Amino acid sequence: MAPTAINDGRRKFLAQALGASVAWTLNVPDAGAASKTGKHPAAPSKTEVKSRSGPTKAAKTSLVPFDTAPFPYHGTMPGSAAPFLNVDEGGRKGHRTGSGRVYWEDETYNDNRVLLHIPKGFDIRRPALMMVFFHGHGATLQRDVLERQKVPDQISASNANVVLVAPQLAVDARDSSAGKFWQPGVFGRFIGEAGQQLARMHGDRKSLRTFASMPVIIVAYSGGYVAAASAIERGGLKKRVRGVVLLDSLYGDLDKFARWIEADPSAFFVSVYLGSTRNQNAQFENILAAHDVDVSPEINNRLATGGVAVVPGGDVRHRDLVTHAWVENPIIDILKRLPEYRR
Repeated sequence: MAPTAINDGRRKFLAQALGASVAWTLNVPDAGAASKTGKHPAAPSKTEVKSRSGPTKAAKTSLVPFDTAPFPYHGTMPGSAAPFLNVDEGGRKGHRTGSGRVYWEDETYNDNRVLLHIPKGFDIRRPALMMVFFHGHGATLQRDVLERQKVPDQISASNANVVLVAPQLAVDARDSSAGKFWQPGVFGRFIGEAGQQLARMHGDRKSLRTFASMPVIIVAYSGGYVAAASAIERGGLKKRVRGVVLLDSLYGDLDKFARWIEADPSAFFVSVYLGSTRNQNAQFENILAAHDVDVSPEINNRLATGGVAVVPGGDVRHRDLVTHAWVENPIIDILKRLPEYRR
């Protein structure tokens, strides 16, 4: 199935705040701390490639079907032999959540598309990062990640040499299920497929080597924490994941995030909280303190050197956090703290 290209027309976005122009189509956007151990770990490795391709002349954004997408998922629940699709009404299968709500596979767990974005000016010859974004509850890629949260726009406006990979999780539902990412190694295979698709979108066959090995950072919003925790615990990428950012997303899996932090002091971890995750973040700080891991109340200006930060998100609504937090457009702010990966 061919990717759905989103490359029609041009429109200004965030003009007053950012003064930038990006490409839009289908009426959606298309462009756009202290060390944990006292040591000073090295910056993340950077992958370069010899290529005659210059910086991309226009942003490229597509919704692409993936074989390794989180859904559809026909496996079991984590730590159990119980099937994920635990409801069957006349052959129609669904999943009953812990709250008792039933979501049907054909409506909620059947979208295998992934949002890919390469910003204008992306230079395959320079150090680059792959940002994986996990959306929260009640979201779709087009309506929320593209239009409302403006994740591709923020990447384009950041001047960072970063590409976006955002899989669809449960469609427009109050469900944090990680689907195939619960299974060992699947997230790693998903990142491999993302590299192939991004190289195809980029258009330079020599770019595959870079996309196949570039460092990864994970940004999870709200209910995206389950996919994030599964990715770092069971994904099989080991130290290729160089950072994790949770945007009011630490609702659970504290032990998984803590183990990942201890296992790789050179990586960075940022948890931004509002009232909904304040208590979990305080508990998380206590867990880290018990293991002699330093936690900063401020985000490191050079995230690539590692460190853990737990910080308040500001006086904003949970729903608005991806665009309004401690600063306007917080994803831009995070990426600017990685100057090693500027375009």
